[in-house]
Amino acid sequence: MNYIWNTTDFHLQNTAVSLGKFDGFHVGHRLLIEYVTSLKEKGYQAVTFSFFQHPGNYVSNDTSRKLIYTEAEKVKRAEELGSDYLISYPFNEEVMHMEPEEFVRSVLVERLDAKVVVVGKDYHFGRNREGNVAVLEELSRKYGFQVLAFDKVVLDGVEVSSTRIRQELMNGNMEKANEMLGAPYSITGEVVYGNQIGRTLGMPTANIVPAKEKLVPPNGVYASRIHIDDSCYYGITNIGYKPTVGGEHEKGVETFIFDFSEIIYGKEIQVDFYAFERGEQRFDSLEELKKQMERDCQFGREYFQNV
Repeated sequence: MNYIWNTTDFHLQNTAVSLGKFDGFHVGHRLLIEYVTSLKEKGYQAVTFSFFQHPGNYVSNDTSRKLIYTEAEKVKRAEELGSDYLISYPFNEEVMHMEPEEFVRSVLVERLDAKVVVVGKDYHFGRNREGNVAVLEELSRKYGFQVLAFDKVVLDGVEVSSTRIRQELMNGNMEKANEMLGAPYSITGEVVYGNQIGRTLGMPTANIVPAKEKLVPPNGVYASRIHIDDSCYYGITNIGYKPTVGGEHEKGVETFIFDFSEIIYGKEIQVDFYAFERGEQRFDSLEELKKQMERDCQFGREYFQNV
């Protein structure tokens, strides 16, 4: 897949384009992207078009909004879904004040040569969000492309949205968040050296540090699946500050991988989160910590035996 980021200097030809923020790559987003990728068999190049900076962060000048997927993770998701291109377009003053027709003419037509444009029915674009599906359809007749607008996906009577997914993640409701995402929520990072307390307990762990902009669920222990190279393993993962062993200033993600003994420092791994077991605790001794970790392992093994 080709990744074009934070630049306006590109010109593609004969494309089908899905438009959106695509923070969550949730089941609604996936419908748009999968439809676009299905058009590859008709000769179109499949493009996922998003913004390099979350528009909400730019408009409010607030960089504290956490992302369900970081930019690097978005690249991976778009590739997995079959996109030929992921374009992370710069969001700045010029783009924010761009008239809807100017966005269509200069971006969709001149830079992307879009023949098919796929959006959600609530899609807005251009200055003051003045552009919507009706405007897009009107302009499509002028500039010669087709528009398809998809309804919101509804689960349990409520529309799926990145906002709702954030709420579920912040409450530790992993199963509900994963249902809306259409895939397990995950954190990707390079394995770094920790304090190696797990190794002294006979339970060595893989430590990664989430990106600062990453939305991270509540501190505690989760049943998890781990991707290393082209293989998958299962385990338990603790999010937090390790209070029993003196604590840390930076929140970490520490995973004990079942039936695994390889040295993987420096490797990038992906940790998928499936179920919350308990909150992070401080224990009075390492022996108490070890006993609890053994109970955590039992929880994790039983969880994956039953799914």
